[in-house]
Amino acid sequence: MELFILLLIAIFIMLYRNYKGKNVYKYIVEQVQVAYDKFAPYSFKVVREKTKELGQEYTARQYTVQVIIFAGFAGIVSYIYFYNLLVSIIYMVVAVSFIPYLAFLRCKRVYSEFIFEQIQVYTTNTIMEFATTQSFVKSLEGVVNSGVLEDPVLTDVNHMIELAYQNGSIDESIAFMNQKYPYYIVKNMHQLFLQITKEGARDTGESLDNMQLDIDMLVESVYRDRIERATFHKSFLRYGVMLFLMVMLMQYLLGRETYISLLDRWYIQVLLHAVLIINSYFLLKGERYYNENVGVE
Repeated sequence: MELFILLLIAIFIMLYRNYKGKNVYKYIVEQVQVAYDKFAPYSFKVVREKTKELGQEYTARQYTVQVIIFAGFAGIVSYIYFYNLLVSIIYMVVAVSFIPYLAFLRCKRVYSEFIFEQIQVYTTNTIMEFATTQSFVKSLEGVVNSGVLEDPVLTDVNHMIELAYQNGSIDESIAFMNQKYPYYIVKNMHQLFLQITKEGARDTGESLDNMQLDIDMLVESVYRDRIERATFHKSFLRYGVMLFLMVMLMQYLLGRETYISLLDRWYIQVLLHAVLIINSYFLLKGERYYNENVGVE
């Protein structure tokens, strides 16, 4: 253990001597960023870039605080479980290694929420434009020219317009958008416009009003779900933390000396590791559910 600590100190001294006059902390952060840009999945880069544009990406300081909290909590909990510094360090490293994954989940949630808001704008404004133009393609052009859309939805709507003019019909445009954004409000709206265009419906006002009402109801439901989900998420995290600390109750009931003597038995060690791993898996599953299933549909 002493050798491991000395090795960390030696690495820090070497960095400081090689980059004298520079901020060592800043250098480490820059190297982490370089490694991220090189090895991170494409999808991670896309959602993280959009999260930055929206001003919701964590700063380097916030990530540093997150590392300290994760490492500190993992170190304290694992030490209470095993009273072994080496085991605590291993758990600290493992806990910190999950931060990029959690960052991806959070960025993915922010990106999904942004896309849904853009789809809401797209469907709502297309219906409003169609009420005036009575042409699906002209409606799309009106939405684009209004400046209410942002990329990537803006680029995709422009592609829809290009496909419509190239093919002389809206079929391929609708198929493209339905595949790119498989929300049922998108498919239902496109199906309605397809029927109107092909069947030449005369009175479309009531159908469009009903479609707009469906969109408004969905949006209200989604935002209500987000509020409820955020409240539940806080309670879930508190419950998860309490599960980790149940070992303190066990030590109180058995006595600290008795508990430490039990650690000499290999099956007790295996059981305690299993408890930590299962609790961690439980928390990760909850985080994934909270961030991925945003209640859009």
